[in-house]
Amino acid sequence: MRVGLRPFLRSIKVSILGSSPLYKSECSKSVASTTTISGSKLKFSGIEQTHLGFLNSSKSNLALKLKASREGVGLVQETKMDPPNLIKKSKDGSDSFTEMKQRFLSFKKEKYLGNLECYQELAEAQAPKFLVISCADSRVCPSYILGFQPGEAFVVRNIANLVPPFENGPCETNAALEFSVNALQVENILVTGHSCCGGIRALMGMEDEENSSSFIKNWVVVGKSAKSSTKAITSNLSFDQQCKHCEKESINHSLLNLLTYPWVEERVAKGLLSLHGGYYNFIDCTYEKWTLDYQKSSQKHEKGGYVIKNREFWQ
Repeated sequence: MRVGLRPFLRSIKVSILGSSPLYKSECSKSVASTTTISGSKLKFSGIEQTHLGFLNSSKSNLALKLKASREGVGLVQETKMDPPNLIKKSKDGSDSFTEMKQRFLSFKKEKYLGNLECYQELAEAQAPKFLVISCADSRVCPSYILGFQPGEAFVVRNIANLVPPFENGPCETNAALEFSVNALQVENILVTGHSCCGGIRALMGMEDEENSSSFIKNWVVVGKSAKSSTKAITSNLSFDQQCKHCEKESINHSLLNLLTYPWVEERVAKGLLSLHGGYYNFIDCTYEKWTLDYQKSSQKHEKGGYVIKNREFWQ
Protein backbone atom coordinates (compact mmCIF):
# COMPACT_ATOMS: atom_id res chain seq x y z
CA MET A 1 0.00 0.00 0.00
CA ARG A 2 1.07 3.53 -0.54
CA VAL A 3 2.54 5.48 2.30
CA GLY A 4 1.47 9.10 2.61
CA LEU A 5 3.78 11.84 3.73
CA ARG A 6 3.03 13.43 7.06
CA PRO A 7 5.17 16.47 7.77
CA PHE A 8 5.69 16.73 11.48
CA LEU A 9 9.30 17.36 12.26
CA ARG A 10 11.25 20.47 11.47
CA SER A 11 14.96 20.26 11.96
CA ILE A 12 17.83 22.69 12.18
CA LYS A 13 21.44 22.27 11.18
CA VAL A 14 23.89 21.58 13.99
CA SER A 15 27.01 23.72 14.07
CA ILE A 16 28.99 21.53 16.45
CA LEU A 17 32.28 20.14 15.23
CA GLY A 18 32.29 16.49 14.30
CA SER A 19 28.69 15.66 15.15
CA SER A 20 27.56 12.76 12.99
CA PRO A 21 23.83 13.49 13.04
CA LEU A 22 23.81 16.57 10.83
CA TYR A 23 20.41 17.71 11.97
CA LYS A 24 18.93 18.13 15.39
CA SER A 25 15.27 18.31 16.25
CA GLU A 26 13.91 21.52 17.73
CA CYS A 27 11.76 19.34 19.96
CA SER A 28 13.11 17.44 22.92
CA LYS A 29 11.31 14.33 21.68
CA SER A 30 10.99 13.41 18.02
CA VAL A 31 7.88 11.83 16.65
CA ALA A 32 8.31 8.51 14.86
CA SER A 33 6.00 6.40 12.77
CA THR A 34 6.21 2.77 11.79
CA THR A 35 4.85 1.68 8.44
CA THR A 36 4.52 -1.65 6.70
CA ILE A 37 5.19 -1.55 2.97
CA SER A 38 5.12 -4.18 0.27
CA GLY A 39 8.57 -5.29 -0.79
CA SER A 40 10.37 -7.99 -2.70
CA LYS A 41 11.09 -11.26 -0.98
CA LEU A 42 14.49 -11.32 0.65
CA LYS A 43 17.00 -13.98 -0.24
CA PHE A 44 19.95 -14.52 2.07
CA SER A 45 23.10 -16.16 0.84
CA GLY A 46 25.18 -18.54 2.93
CA ILE A 47 28.43 -17.39 1.44
CA GLU A 48 31.09 -16.78 4.05
CA GLN A 49 31.91 -13.23 5.08
CA THR A 50 34.66 -11.62 3.04
CA HIS A 51 37.14 -9.06 4.26
CA LEU A 52 39.41 -6.58 2.58
CA GLY A 53 42.95 -7.19 3.69
CA PHE A 54 44.47 -3.89 2.74
CA LEU A 55 43.33 -1.83 5.74
CA ASN A 56 45.59 -2.86 8.61
CA SER A 57 45.89 0.33 10.56
CA SER A 58 48.15 0.47 13.57
CA LYS A 59 46.86 1.54 16.97
CA SER A 60 48.24 5.00 16.40
CA ASN A 61 46.45 5.28 13.09
CA LEU A 62 43.25 4.05 14.70
CA ALA A 63 43.49 6.77 17.31
CA LEU A 64 44.18 9.34 14.62
CA LYS A 65 41.28 8.31 12.44
CA LEU A 66 38.85 8.22 15.33
CA LYS A 67 39.96 11.64 16.47
CA ALA A 68 39.71 13.10 13.00
CA SER A 69 36.31 11.53 12.40
CA ARG A 70 34.80 12.57 15.72
CA GLU A 71 36.24 16.05 15.90
CA GLY A 72 35.51 16.89 12.28
CA VAL A 73 37.42 19.54 10.42
CA GLY A 74 35.78 22.61 11.89
CA LEU A 75 34.11 23.79 8.70
CA VAL A 76 30.49 24.06 9.80
CA GLN A 77 29.91 27.70 10.60
CA GLU A 78 26.89 29.96 10.71
CA THR A 79 27.95 32.27 7.89
CA LYS A 80 25.96 34.05 5.24
CA MET A 81 26.40 32.35 1.90
CA ASP A 82 26.98 34.34 -1.27
CA PRO A 83 25.03 33.30 -4.37
CA PRO A 84 26.91 30.43 -6.06
CA ASN A 85 29.15 31.39 -8.96
CA LEU A 86 28.28 28.55 -11.31
CA ILE A 87 30.85 27.28 -13.79
CA LYS A 88 29.74 28.25 -17.29
CA LYS A 89 30.19 26.14 -20.37
CA SER A 90 32.95 27.17 -22.78
CA LYS A 91 34.20 25.80 -26.07
CA ASP A 92 37.66 24.80 -24.89
CA GLY A 93 36.96 24.45 -21.17
CA SER A 94 39.55 27.08 -20.17
CA ASP A 95 37.06 29.34 -18.38
CA SER A 96 35.67 26.37 -16.48
CA PHE A 97 39.07 25.38 -15.13
CA THR A 98 39.96 28.97 -14.28
CA GLU A 99 36.97 29.10 -11.96
CA MET A 100 37.78 25.62 -10.64
CA LYS A 101 41.36 26.70 -9.88
CA GLN A 102 40.12 29.67 -7.87
CA ARG A 103 37.78 27.44 -5.92
CA PHE A 104 40.59 25.04 -5.08
CA LEU A 105 42.94 27.81 -3.97
CA SER A 106 40.16 29.31 -1.85
CA PHE A 107 39.53 25.89 -0.26
CA LYS A 108 43.22 25.46 0.50
CA LYS A 109 43.60 28.88 2.07
CA GLU A 110 40.37 29.15 4.01
CA LYS A 111 39.62 25.54 4.96
CA TYR A 112 42.63 23.27 4.54
CA LEU A 113 45.29 25.59 6.00
CA GLY A 114 42.78 26.94 8.50
CA ASN A 115 42.22 23.42 9.85
CA LEU A 116 45.58 21.89 9.05
CA GLU A 117 45.82 19.57 12.05
CA CYS A 118 42.49 17.90 11.30
CA TYR A 119 43.32 17.45 7.63
CA GLN A 120 46.71 15.96 8.53
CA GLU A 121 44.99 13.47 10.82
CA LEU A 122 42.56 12.57 8.04
CA ALA A 123 45.54 12.01 5.76
CA GLU A 124 46.61 9.16 8.05
CA ALA A 125 43.30 7.27 8.00
CA GLN A 126 39.54 7.63 7.72
CA ALA A 127 36.74 6.46 10.02
CA PRO A 128 33.44 7.64 8.50
CA LYS A 129 30.21 6.75 10.25
CA PHE A 130 28.15 6.84 7.06
CA LEU A 131 28.09 5.14 3.70
CA VAL A 132 25.93 7.30 1.43
CA ILE A 133 24.56 5.85 -1.81
CA SER A 134 23.32 8.75 -3.88
CA CYS A 135 22.31 9.57 -7.43
CA ALA A 136 24.92 10.98 -9.81
CA ASP A 137 22.60 13.87 -10.70
CA SER A 138 24.56 17.15 -10.55
CA ARG A 139 21.81 18.83 -8.51
CA VAL A 140 21.88 16.47 -5.55
CA CYS A 141 25.42 16.35 -4.14
CA PRO A 142 24.89 14.77 -0.69
CA SER A 143 27.89 16.50 0.91
CA TYR A 144 26.55 19.89 -0.12
CA ILE A 145 22.91 19.23 0.77
CA LEU A 146 23.44 17.31 4.03
CA GLY A 147 26.58 19.12 5.13
CA PHE A 148 28.94 16.15 5.37
CA GLN A 149 32.48 17.23 6.19
CA PRO A 150 35.68 15.44 5.08
CA GLY A 151 36.00 12.15 6.94
CA GLU A 152 32.30 11.86 7.86
CA ALA A 153 30.83 9.97 4.89
CA PHE A 154 32.05 7.41 2.37
CA VAL A 155 30.05 8.25 -0.76
CA VAL A 156 29.22 6.26 -3.88
CA ARG A 157 27.03 7.73 -6.60
CA ASN A 158 25.32 6.06 -9.53
CA ILE A 159 22.35 6.53 -11.84
CA ALA A 160 19.14 6.51 -9.74
CA ASN A 161 20.95 5.62 -6.45
CA LEU A 162 20.31 1.90 -6.96
CA VAL A 163 21.74 -1.02 -4.99
CA PRO A 164 21.85 -4.28 -6.96
CA PRO A 165 21.22 -7.54 -5.08
CA PHE A 166 24.16 -9.74 -4.07
CA GLU A 167 23.33 -12.29 -6.75
CA ASN A 168 23.97 -9.76 -9.55
CA GLY A 169 27.71 -10.00 -9.02
CA PRO A 170 30.47 -7.37 -8.76
CA CYS A 171 30.02 -3.71 -9.67
CA GLU A 172 31.44 -0.43 -8.40
CA THR A 173 28.51 0.10 -6.01
CA ASN A 174 28.87 -3.17 -4.13
CA ALA A 175 32.66 -2.82 -4.17
CA ALA A 176 32.21 0.44 -2.25
CA LEU A 177 29.65 -1.32 -0.05
CA GLU A 178 32.08 -4.12 0.80
CA PHE A 179 34.92 -1.75 1.63
CA SER A 180 32.85 0.62 3.75
CA VAL A 181 31.12 -2.15 5.73
CA ASN A 182 33.96 -4.65 6.18
CA ALA A 183 37.01 -2.40 6.31
CA LEU A 184 35.75 0.99 7.50
CA GLN A 185 32.92 -0.54 9.54
CA VAL A 186 30.48 2.30 9.00
CA GLU A 187 27.56 2.46 11.40
CA ASN A 188 24.94 3.76 8.97
CA ILE A 189 24.07 3.27 5.31
CA LEU A 190 21.93 6.00 3.77
CA VAL A 191 20.36 5.42 0.36
CA THR A 192 19.19 8.85 -0.74
CA GLY A 193 17.04 9.59 -3.77
CA HIS A 194 15.54 12.77 -5.18
CA SER A 195 12.72 14.37 -7.13
CA CYS A 196 12.60 14.42 -10.93
CA CYS A 197 15.04 11.52 -11.25
CA GLY A 198 15.84 10.79 -14.89
CA GLY A 199 17.07 7.29 -14.09
CA ILE A 200 13.78 6.34 -12.46
CA ARG A 201 11.89 7.87 -15.37
CA ALA A 202 13.93 5.71 -17.76
CA LEU A 203 13.11 2.64 -15.64
CA MET A 204 9.39 3.38 -15.60
CA GLY A 205 9.35 3.98 -19.36
CA MET A 206 10.99 0.67 -20.25
CA GLU A 207 9.00 -2.16 -21.73
CA ASP A 208 8.96 -5.38 -19.72
CA GLU A 209 11.65 -7.80 -20.90
CA GLU A 210 13.11 -5.09 -23.11
CA ASN A 211 16.49 -5.94 -24.63
CA SER A 212 18.67 -2.90 -25.11
CA SER A 213 22.29 -2.03 -25.82
CA SER A 214 21.89 1.11 -23.66
CA PHE A 215 24.17 1.14 -20.62
CA ILE A 216 21.58 3.23 -18.80
CA LYS A 217 18.70 0.82 -19.38
CA ASN A 218 20.84 -2.18 -18.51
CA TRP A 219 21.70 -0.49 -15.21
CA VAL A 220 18.29 0.85 -14.13
CA VAL A 221 16.70 -2.56 -14.69
CA VAL A 222 18.18 -3.27 -11.23
CA GLY A 223 15.10 -1.42 -9.97
CA LYS A 224 12.56 -3.59 -11.83
CA SER A 225 11.01 -4.90 -8.58
CA ALA A 226 10.33 -1.32 -7.47
CA LYS A 227 8.80 -0.61 -10.88
CA SER A 228 6.53 -3.67 -10.61
CA SER A 229 5.27 -2.79 -7.13
CA THR A 230 4.74 0.82 -8.21
CA LYS A 231 2.73 -0.20 -11.27
CA ALA A 232 0.62 -2.52 -9.13
CA ILE A 233 -0.61 0.21 -6.80
CA THR A 234 -0.52 3.34 -9.01
CA SER A 235 -2.16 2.09 -12.20
CA ASN A 236 -4.79 4.83 -11.96
CA LEU A 237 -2.19 7.62 -11.69
CA SER A 238 -0.42 9.60 -14.41
CA PHE A 239 3.03 8.58 -15.59
CA ASP A 240 4.62 11.53 -13.77
CA GLN A 241 2.91 10.52 -10.52
CA GLN A 242 4.01 6.93 -10.98
CA CYS A 243 7.61 8.08 -11.44
CA LYS A 244 7.41 10.16 -8.26
CA HIS A 245 6.13 7.16 -6.33
CA CYS A 246 8.85 4.91 -7.74
CA GLU A 247 11.56 7.38 -6.71
CA LYS A 248 10.80 6.45 -3.10
CA GLU A 249 9.82 2.84 -3.72
CA SER A 250 13.17 2.15 -5.35
CA ILE A 251 14.95 3.40 -2.22
CA ASN A 252 13.10 0.87 -0.09
CA HIS A 253 13.89 -1.93 -2.52
CA SER A 254 17.55 -0.92 -2.40
CA LEU A 255 17.41 -1.20 1.39
CA LEU A 256 16.07 -4.73 0.95
CA ASN A 257 18.81 -5.50 -1.56
CA LEU A 258 21.41 -4.42 0.98
CA LEU A 259 20.24 -7.26 3.21
CA THR A 260 21.07 -9.83 0.51
CA TYR A 261 24.76 -9.19 1.23
CA PRO A 262 25.64 -11.62 4.04
CA TRP A 263 28.15 -9.33 5.75
CA VAL A 264 25.64 -6.45 5.71
CA GLU A 265 22.83 -8.61 7.08
CA GLU A 266 25.14 -9.98 9.79
CA ARG A 267 26.10 -6.54 11.10
CA VAL A 268 22.52 -5.28 10.93
CA ALA A 269 21.32 -8.33 12.90
CA LYS A 270 23.93 -7.63 15.58
CA GLY A 271 22.88 -4.00 15.88
CA LEU A 272 26.20 -2.72 14.51
CA LEU A 273 24.76 -1.27 11.31
CA SER A 274 21.56 0.63 10.51
CA LEU A 275 19.95 1.07 7.08
CA HIS A 276 18.25 4.36 6.22
CA GLY A 277 16.36 5.86 3.31
CA GLY A 278 16.30 9.52 2.35
CA TYR A 279 14.50 11.60 -0.27
CA TYR A 280 15.47 15.12 -1.33
CA ASN A 281 12.80 17.16 -3.09
CA PHE A 282 14.72 19.97 -4.76
CA ILE A 283 11.54 21.62 -6.03
CA ASP A 284 10.61 22.87 -2.55
CA CYS A 285 13.86 21.94 -0.72
CA THR A 286 12.52 19.38 1.72
CA TYR A 287 14.11 16.16 2.92
CA GLU A 288 12.44 12.99 4.15
CA LYS A 289 14.36 10.41 6.17
CA TRP A 290 13.39 6.97 7.49
CA THR A 291 15.00 3.80 8.88
CA LEU A 292 14.45 0.15 8.01
CA ASP A 293 13.13 -1.76 11.03
CA TYR A 294 15.21 -4.89 10.64
CA GLN A 295 13.63 -6.94 13.44
CA LYS A 296 10.06 -6.45 12.25
CA SER A 297 11.06 -6.72 8.60
CA SER A 298 12.71 -10.08 9.28
CA GLN A 299 9.36 -11.40 10.47
CA LYS A 300 7.65 -10.25 7.31
CA HIS A 301 10.22 -10.89 4.58
CA GLU A 302 8.84 -14.36 3.78
CA LYS A 303 5.66 -12.61 2.62
CA GLY A 304 7.56 -9.95 0.75
CA GLY A 305 6.98 -7.18 3.28
CA TYR A 306 9.13 -4.88 5.34
CA VAL A 307 8.72 -2.19 7.96
CA ILE A 308 10.17 1.29 8.27
CA LYS A 309 10.39 3.48 11.37
CA ASN A 310 11.63 6.88 12.60
CA ARG A 311 10.17 8.72 9.63
CA GLU A 312 11.04 12.41 9.69
CA PHE A 313 10.27 15.31 7.38
CA TRP A 314 12.73 18.22 7.30
CA GLN A 315 11.53 21.52 5.89
